[in-house]
Amino acid sequence: MPSREEIMGKVEALIGPFNNKGVELKDATTFAGDLEWDSLTVMDFVAAVEDEFDIIITMNMQAEIETVGQLADAVAKLMES
Repeated sequence: MPSREEIMGKVEALIGPFNNKGVELKDATTFAGDLEWDSLTVMDFVAAVEDEFDIIITMNMQAEIETVGQLADAVAKLMES
């Protein structure tokens, strides 16, 4: 099981191609506000995360995840189960 830091590193790498504004990524960086992603970008990104970590992020979970840090925590939790 990868550490949270390793997960965060992979998440940040996956965000790269979608980070058109060059926003500095932190735990508190928001997808909608800071990165200004629309729903299509979010869906593409979620698919990339699911493929990378071999997990499924439900629509309910997606609705609750607003920041990069929350996503890293959710990935870690899903990988435990």
